[in-house]
Amino acid sequence: MEYISEDILLIGSILLFISILAGKTSYRFGVPTLLLFLGIGILAGSEGLGGINFNDPQAAQFIGIVALNFILFSGGLDTKWESIKPILWRGAVLSTLGVLLTTAFVGIFTWYFFKVDLIEGLLLGAIVSSTDAAAVFSVLRSKSVGLKGYLRPTLELESGSNDPMAYFLTITLTALAIGAKTSMLAILPTFILQFALGFGAGIGMGYLGRLLVNKIKLDFEGLYPGLLLAVIFFTYSATEYIGGNGFLAVYICAVYMGNHSLIHKKSLMRFFDGVAWLMQIILFLTLGLLVFPSQIIPIVGIGIVISVFLIFIARPLSVLICLAFFKMKIRNKIFISWVGLRGAVPIVFATYPLIAGLTNADLIFNIVFFITLISVILQGTTIPIMARILKVALPEGVKRRTPLDIELADSIGSELAEVEIAGTSRAAGAKVVSLGFPKKALIVLIKRDGTYISANGATVLLPGDVIVVLAEDEESLQRALDCLN
Repeated sequence: MEYISEDILLIGSILLFISILAGKTSYRFGVPTLLLFLGIGILAGSEGLGGINFNDPQAAQFIGIVALNFILFSGGLDTKWESIKPILWRGAVLSTLGVLLTTAFVGIFTWYFFKVDLIEGLLLGAIVSSTDAAAVFSVLRSKSVGLKGYLRPTLELESGSNDPMAYFLTITLTALAIGAKTSMLAILPTFILQFALGFGAGIGMGYLGRLLVNKIKLDFEGLYPGLLLAVIFFTYSATEYIGGNGFLAVYICAVYMGNHSLIHKKSLMRFFDGVAWLMQIILFLTLGLLVFPSQIIPIVGIGIVISVFLIFIARPLSVLICLAFFKMKIRNKIFISWVGLRGAVPIVFATYPLIAGLTNADLIFNIVFFITLISVILQGTTIPIMARILKVALPEGVKRRTPLDIELADSIGSELAEVEIAGTSRAAGAKVVSLGFPKKALIVLIKRDGTYISANGATVLLPGDVIVVLAEDEESLQRALDCLN
């Protein structure tokens, strides 16, 4: 069936509307929104109720690249340097060595137990090796998962920065699998060059983008997002053209710009946050349309075995090895290994072998899709539960900051949070002076029985009190919240 432009717009708008409504109601049932987007795409596909015949890996890959640029840029723009600075090295190790280890573990396991070619096994490992930024950002934010210490920035930094490594390995191993005359050792200089160019281009374009936004006097505020769109796509395409890693460049560019003063910064961040959500919906719908469920059924057994190995052995081993260099509680390491969500990125990467014409590309694509489903269903739905079991969750009364809170806190260079004192909290019935509050944090205000009171050292906190905490930095805020737990 041929579709004209009106048909595409009509079908697209209906699917988008259904996805947004499904996402609104999914939280009540504890179902990850991304899984619903994917499911709607499958139902609308050629073997679903919608009967839409979509079998175009090139188009899906293009949509995926565009969407990932938006998602990475939005995530980078929202990344505060103060948050990631203390965990920069552990995030960097997880996003590089962690990806390599996961690739090796899954590749060798698949090669040994399923008798596939070693290069193809490693290719499968590379495709599923990175945690997905869209999935991690979506689950952590939509479920309002409050985490102690630096767990949240560590997870978001890892998921936002490990796609470049997985992308490089996927492209390289695809070339090796189709018979390119090269070796893994010969690839090392290319790897170093790609990442050096990607990092340098990201810093350079971030600096140039900041100058453009702040110096060009545009007549309408609505033109500034368009200006940044040009920066994003130029950064990606120009970096790829000179042989660098475009995804890394876009992420670094966004982190640089997000941590400097920009005109209309708040409105730009809101714009890209909204567009990133839209891109996630479009991306998952597209990938759902690309899947043929009848081809998934024959590989369910293999998919379950590899999924179990990846989730319970390969990912935890990789995390424990990477974080062995850093002082961290074992329960934090276990939680990081559990939040190894796979999402749209592996499915997008699985289109590269398809387009390259690899013999077993269809098999790899279907296994990757099944692994993604298992990951989102199993890990995505249990993150809040695991956070509570491992005791890494903040008190349930901690309130996420509103945009007004963020503006206020950012304007004075501080961190702000609201905490409700639970009856089971050790702070209930205790004097403020006995809590051991960090020196860089203080209780600004206490709301009790509808009235507001100021706090001093002799003030006794009661169950149901709503405490407003102000801290100079995120570390002090986390320590203060621990005192109120």
